[in-house]
Amino acid sequence: MLVLMRVHRILAETSAQLLKLVFRERRVLDMELSKTFHKNPKLGKRDRAFIAETVYEVARWRRALAFVADSDEIRAMCAAQWLRMGYEVPSWWSYHGADVVMMGSRQVDLRDQIRPIRESVPDWLDDWLCEEIGEDLWSRELSALNQRAPVYLRINPLKGDSDEVIDWLTSEGVDVEPISGVPSALRLAQGRVISKQLLADGRIEIQDAGSQCIVPLLGAEPGERVIDACSGAGGKALQLAAVMSNEGRIYAMDVDERKLAELKQRARRAGARNIVIKPITDTTAADFFEVADRLLIDAPCSGLGTLKRQPDLKWRLRPATIERARVIQRELLLEYSKMLKPGGRLVYATCSILPSENWHVVETLLETGGFNLIEERKLSPSVDGFDGFYAAALKKRG
Repeated sequence: MLVLMRVHRILAETSAQLLKLVFRERRVLDMELSKTFHKNPKLGKRDRAFIAETVYEVARWRRALAFVADSDEIRAMCAAQWLRMGYEVPSWWSYHGADVVMMGSRQVDLRDQIRPIRESVPDWLDDWLCEEIGEDLWSRELSALNQRAPVYLRINPLKGDSDEVIDWLTSEGVDVEPISGVPSALRLAQGRVISKQLLADGRIEIQDAGSQCIVPLLGAEPGERVIDACSGAGGKALQLAAVMSNEGRIYAMDVDERKLAELKQRARRAGARNIVIKPITDTTAADFFEVADRLLIDAPCSGLGTLKRQPDLKWRLRPATIERARVIQRELLLEYSKMLKPGGRLVYATCSILPSENWHVVETLLETGGFNLIEERKLSPSVDGFDGFYAAALKKRG
């Protein structure tokens, strides 16, 4: 006889409150989860794991769980998710929806529902992706994007080579495995987490393996001047510092000064000494006119390639959001490309699987006649297993 585990009241209520912030106030899930854990330091490892699994999986399977629960009420969807996790729905957990027996029956019926319900996406998004990449490919990508994301680490060669870092992690009780084709990447064993103490050491960074494939396309060499024009908190800038052996200059730019402040701290712990942080202003492109040997434009985008690790994004996205991103992408590419020297290399990248955010944007720059395409790289969640990424490397004509 199957014995179901028990749900503790405080963990159940905390999960429901988090989901209210995400679904009703359109808050970002991982940020709210971090705030909750920070405010409740006495929560144990298992308690945190229960809350995280509940909120992430309800966000991932929102429509499917609503069908199973016969209700889109948050408490009902939580109940349906706990049954999936092997927990007993407590008698004190009040909700409006199907009872436990009926949920079991509706779970079986779920397989016969249309894709937006079965795979849990908004109707408009399902229609949009079918039109842009085709129904067959979208079905494969969506299935992959609905899987839980592994945790990938990037080795920092400024503080140790691959063997040394793996030996160090093993000595700390952390099981990892190298990733074929991505020399800097390690995959954390399923269900494991990396502690803040180990991250503070500087020998590793958390970075998706797909993301780690972008920087090599720049072909940056020690001693060059490289601009990371949309650096955010600087994952790729730190990777560049390692590739360039701390020689030359990396100008890390962004409009968000909070992210740049975070990069400053990360660079210090990583031993990255050749990063110069520059907040973006209205005159940035003119101030750095033809300064860069290499230019990375990791453009703001829909983020549709990252749904594995941020499933709540699909409920925040709107058609207007994607339309606005495409306008910004074209503007950035045309304006920021002025910072590249003649003969220099530009890499345009997104974490989107939409051609309208990727190749169609690159075409805009190619049509100016000032650039030649060198190569494209598409990372498919269903083929590569990483987040979905796109990158195009171009050479500026002399």
